[in-house]
Amino acid sequence: MKSGLYFARSASVAARRMGVEIIVMSAMDSSLLTLNEIASLIWEAADGLTPLDQIVASTICTRFDVEPHRALLDAEEMVKCLAARGFLKLSDQPIPSHELR
Repeated sequence: MKSGLYFARSASVAARRMGVEIIVMSAMDSSLLTLNEIASLIWEAADGLTPLDQIVASTICTRFDVEPHRALLDAEEMVKCLAARGFLKLSDQPIPSHELR
């Protein structure tokens, strides 16, 4: 399954790694999230230039015993949820760095 979904971290968030998890805070509304180990790996790969399917295949499926199709569906759901809350920016094409400021 191929996904043409690109994503990048919002400029209005701060994040800090705590072990295998990442704590993310929004400057917009001070909401706080804790990302589990897998979500943290996806978060760290959010460069706006690498499509989600490639990140899942190279980062998640190589480290965890998970079926690629299921991993991609779960990852898509996660990034869409984070985007709906303003933590990520989504696009169907690469997101240039100048658009992230």
